[in-house]
Amino acid sequence: MTGKVILVGAGPGDPGLITVKGLDALRKADVVVYDRLVAPQLLDEIRSDAERIDAGKLPQKHRLDQAEINALLIDRAGQGKLVVRLKGGDPFVFGRGGEEGLACHAAGIPFEIIPGVTSAIAVPAYAGVPVTHRQIASAFTVFTGHEDPSKPESSIDYDALAAAARLGTLVLLMGVSHLSEIASRLIAAGVNADTPALCIEWGTTEQQRVVEGTLGTLAQQIAQSGLQPPALTVIGETVRLRSAGLNWFEK
Repeated sequence: MTGKVILVGAGPGDPGLITVKGLDALRKADVVVYDRLVAPQLLDEIRSDAERIDAGKLPQKHRLDQAEINALLIDRAGQGKLVVRLKGGDPFVFGRGGEEGLACHAAGIPFEIIPGVTSAIAVPAYAGVPVTHRQIASAFTVFTGHEDPSKPESSIDYDALAAAARLGTLVLLMGVSHLSEIASRLIAAGVNADTPALCIEWGTTEQQRVVEGTLGTLAQQIAQSGLQPPALTVIGETVRLRSAGLNWFEK
């Protein structure tokens, strides 16, 4: 008898941001394999008799590597169990959900994707920054500052990002520790160093903290403030709307 794997997006931190469908799957699961950034309150929704497996990842320190996680999902589903892989944000936005889905497919394990609210839009929203705004930003671009270290070279095209910055907003995920280099490369590619920018730590949670500055100054300000991952950076003119009246959550 073969079970099933459901990849569930838990949202970015606020437990209320999980979807109704995701919460329903979590409550029905026989096994839950969860990430480090999943809101602890969501773990209270798991059945008392269900197996809980912490697969949390810290930078440079993984409880389970990706191959082990894939094997675990396949093993438990192969035993006929309903397995929920509970992931922060959305499974398909820098969440390795594609890798896990393909591993299930290769093993003949049925799987389902339940999208989650991605931090790329929710965290800026909780900081009072819309990623688009009429007459200011007609597009937004999401990129990562933490690429696969096994790749022979970076796939980030800074000239393309500079062009995207002229259209709208840049949202950087997982890049706070590399922000100084990323900012320098964006500036070298043509983004104005005075472009408004901010970094948000533990966005959508009670621990949310925001450091505001410009593309040219933000890395130094972050270092001085002691801000740490998980953090997200927003670069663009919509950042100004936070102080213009949209800073709702921190009030």
